[in-house]
Amino acid sequence: MITHVNAPALPLLDADRLAQAAEFVRARCPFTPRLALILGSGSGAFADHLQDARILPTPEIPGYPHATVDGQAGRWLFGTLAGKNILAVQRGAHIYEGCEAAKIGFMIHLLAELGIQRLLLATAASGLNPHFAPGDLMLMEDHINLMFANPLRGQHRKEWGRRWPDMHAPYDPALQKTALQTASQLGIALRRGVVLATRGPSYETAAEIRMARCFGADAVTRSIIPEVIVAISRRMQVLGLACITNMATGLRKQELDHREVMEIASRTSSTLVRLLIGIVKRIA
Repeated sequence: MITHVNAPALPLLDADRLAQAAEFVRARCPFTPRLALILGSGSGAFADHLQDARILPTPEIPGYPHATVDGQAGRWLFGTLAGKNILAVQRGAHIYEGCEAAKIGFMIHLLAELGIQRLLLATAASGLNPHFAPGDLMLMEDHINLMFANPLRGQHRKEWGRRWPDMHAPYDPALQKTALQTASQLGIALRRGVVLATRGPSYETAAEIRMARCFGADAVTRSIIPEVIVAISRRMQVLGLACITNMATGLRKQELDHREVMEIASRTSSTLVRLLIGIVKRIA
């Protein structure tokens, strides 16, 4: 006798929960933002520069995925900078915490529902390019998704964006140009490269790093990519920046330590935040 086993349901974006979350945030938002920044390790201090900031803890938002990592505050801050209304997001959950890609994408769908048109993301990454060094900043020109997960999987509605978004240029060329011009004006060295994303949380083996370099990657991270995919499907303009917090396995003799990574991110924070402020001031 053959027993049929039902396949597990694919991740599904809950339309009712998304609408509930959007209504909840709008009721507490002092303005309608068009620009949002997702702040990862090393960039959280950007929020300190916002004027008249109103704080919304993410645990209060219905359906919002919650982070469990040290250094991830889990807050939304509505404020102004250089006369511009800005929403600063101090991270959400990651795939390596056990959060499904579709749930991570919920945050971006929510931003789209609120009217966000431009999205700036900053994250920590391990350097693969031998010309990089800990403390460098890198402009993301493209990415390689080795998370083996896509936040768009599952049922779909046309109001949730494009079902098959074109990913030929996920990081907006105009925003990249603005970032490079800003870095030059501020005297900040800004590397350029391709970031490869893995699920984590372990660091990669030396063999995996050799593979990533053969693939053409300059840095490796454990975040950002699910958010970027959803943002492109929702027709946002995206800019990605990475703080190189360490050189990857096989490119250094010392054992990797998360505390050391956080220390590098902290030391680079002021430069990264200065660059982010400069970029925000340049874009409308």
